[in-house]
Amino acid sequence: MDKPIVAIVGRPNVGKSTLFNRIIGRKEAIVDDQPGVTRDRKYADAEWQQAFFTLIDTGGYIPRTGDVIETGVTAQVRYAMDEADLILYVVDATTDITDVDGDVAELLRKGGKHCILVANKADNPARELDAARFYRLGLGEVMPVSAIGGRGIGDLLSAVTAHLADLDFAPSAPPLDDAVRIAVVGRPNAGKSTYINTVLGEERLLVTETPGTTRDAVDVRFRTRGRDVLFIDTAGLRRRKRVSEDVEFYSTLRTRRAIAGCDVACVFVDVTEGPTQQDMHVLNEVIERRKGIVVVVNKWDVIADDPHQVWLYRQNLDQKMQGLDYVPVLEISCKSGLRVKRVLRMALDVAAEREKRIPSPDLNRLIEAFHRHYQPPAVRGKRIRVMYGAQIGVKPPLFSFFLNYPELLKPEYKRYMENRLRREFGFRGVPVSMLFRKK
Repeated sequence: MDKPIVAIVGRPNVGKSTLFNRIIGRKEAIVDDQPGVTRDRKYADAEWQQAFFTLIDTGGYIPRTGDVIETGVTAQVRYAMDEADLILYVVDATTDITDVDGDVAELLRKGGKHCILVANKADNPARELDAARFYRLGLGEVMPVSAIGGRGIGDLLSAVTAHLADLDFAPSAPPLDDAVRIAVVGRPNAGKSTYINTVLGEERLLVTETPGTTRDAVDVRFRTRGRDVLFIDTAGLRRRKRVSEDVEFYSTLRTRRAIAGCDVACVFVDVTEGPTQQDMHVLNEVIERRKGIVVVVNKWDVIADDPHQVWLYRQNLDQKMQGLDYVPVLEISCKSGLRVKRVLRMALDVAAEREKRIPSPDLNRLIEAFHRHYQPPAVRGKRIRVMYGAQIGVKPPLFSFFLNYPELLKPEYKRYMENRLRREFGFRGVPVSMLFRKK
């Protein structure tokens, strides 16, 4: 990390995600009155008066619980506290000190990390006075703020930057972001978070057997093969009519936003359940957005030793992916590590294909070959001829072809042109758009 790290911690429902959104200046984290919405660590760049730092939002700390998700969330909070240079410990100014507040305070004292005690929901002077009770936690000065209204945020950030100024970090602006953005999408419990943890070699994301563990889109940045990569772990996409609660609605919304903002989407399919119609809905959504695509069939070890099951699955998948021959399919197992490394390599290759630009002379030589091998059939006595073409866009690739009667060109010939274009120039895993204009 080239910037200091500031982690926001505290018990559930004290307003940590609201404070996170307030500091970074946008609604990045899902906020809801329901406790336990945030589960994974969420990172974002923040700036105050030319001081730059990385801010981490965490789930609610629950020290003694038998729930597997709550246990995992608490572990994620500990990871964030370990890597942070400064901790913002958030408490609720509208309540008295709870046992969990005391447990977190004790943990911070033992950890030895510098901490700022933030009493959130202090929306008026009376609540600011009530916040004085938290001096009993023994963590020094209490800073009353209102994350939802912005009250006291400037003073808090000034205290943050004053502490960070003592650390050995150069106060430089963050570099321009040219990272390859790879969204990991699919239905719930297809192994998306497990895959990212496997690639990183650490428990970066919370993983349980409970479907829907991931609630928000979580960015994970790293560097490989000489390029910066931004993995976006997303909540499982469900059909719209099955999205019942507010949190799930916003999770789905953030997932679709992640697809819209990525370069390549790795669509995860669970071999024990798919390919289902919902898997195809997810795949079609990526295609409609004109993003690069890699289909990843996870948990392959379950059927790998049964040739008949393998044959049946591949036949079923081929049938459902008719017309999508250009989409690469990788069969992996995050559990055993089978072909896991190929997914990232393939995603980076697809990202490069999406940036490819074909010189106009090469494209027009191919147009001449179109006519030599398959002349467009005449329509109502009119002979159709494609005169020339040019690539007018990348990311996604966009081609414009000029012809005498574009309105008469049949879909069959358009598919033929696309297939020849792919055979000649590649574009594996990349939807190609073609415009047909009158010469």
